[in-house]
Amino acid sequence: MSYDVAIVGAGILGLAHALAAARQSKRVAVIERDAFAVGASIRNFGFVTVTGQQAGDCWEKARRARDIWEDVTEAARIPVLHRGLTMTGRRPEAEAVIDAFLASEMGRDCRRLTPLQATDYVPALRTDTVTAALYSPHELRVESRTAIPAIAAWLAERYEIDFLWSTEVRDVDAPTLVTNRGRIEAEAIIVCPGDNFDGPFSDELAASGLTRSQLHMLRIMPERGGALNSAVMSDLGLARYLGYAALPEATALKARLQAEQAAELANGIHLIAVQSADGSLIIGDSHEYGETFEPFVRQEICDLILGEANSVLDLGDYAVQEAWLGTYASAPDRWRLTLCPNDATRVVVITAGCGASTAFAVAEETISNLFA
Repeated sequence: MSYDVAIVGAGILGLAHALAAARQSKRVAVIERDAFAVGASIRNFGFVTVTGQQAGDCWEKARRARDIWEDVTEAARIPVLHRGLTMTGRRPEAEAVIDAFLASEMGRDCRRLTPLQATDYVPALRTDTVTAALYSPHELRVESRTAIPAIAAWLAERYEIDFLWSTEVRDVDAPTLVTNRGRIEAEAIIVCPGDNFDGPFSDELAASGLTRSQLHMLRIMPERGGALNSAVMSDLGLARYLGYAALPEATALKARLQAEQAAELANGIHLIAVQSADGSLIIGDSHEYGETFEPFVRQEICDLILGEANSVLDLGDYAVQEAWLGTYASAPDRWRLTLCPNDATRVVVITAGCGASTAFAVAEETISNLFA
């Protein structure tokens, strides 16, 4: 089998590269070791986040990727479940960060809301605890566990991309890939390993200082609260997302959070809440870093996540329907990594948990560089 471009990995980053190559009229194959995508791309919020991404390259890539998501969801008939972000604040220090962000270039088209105004977007908002909110119109939300396979099916139909499922790549030496199902030839090869560092180019990945992050997430069915017309975040997100946290005003907020919510900070917890079509909410998440993790959901971490949600949202009684773990590649000093083993090969990793928010734009850059 011979192709213009062979892509290893069918998560969102691999699919994004497939789309970018197909739009350049390349014949593309996507090779995936599992029978379907099961990694970070389907275990997340499906929340395409622009506001709060790190200033500069990451924020710019998120803006571009969001526009491509708009095109893809329409073309592939993927429902956009809600739009926008309501970033809530419960402390004066959080309000100061919100105001500083709004004064920056990244605050363009965003606005500050009173708690009452914010209930237009978040009917379940606790107006007795939330003192102010930032609203961004830039975000959109899909159901990732159905959106990812829908994108793959659309790419196969619309662009005649070949998907080779349950196919393990054992060696890459451009223009040849050796798999458990035979050899594949490709003019260009793009490896999107996610947090699997043991496959092709493992030595190069090991030398790059990558590690892994594990997170906890939950799905709950609330008794009341009405639909979320946007995603919801809280003070902890203002101290974590670098678009806010790198602002000088965030220093005071971090100090107060350390005094008041040390357990949440120690477990890398911040709040994101999004809603699904059936009315359930996906709530998360936490962050633990290392090479290997215990495979068990920890109740104490789930309780901290739900406690933060309860401080912002009045949901009444609710049942936890699901709880799960996700992992993704992480690095302390960068949000993405592109290795160039040779002129025809690229290894691309998103290292900051923002793959859904940036992949389409990163992929455009990769394809442009390969075929300049």
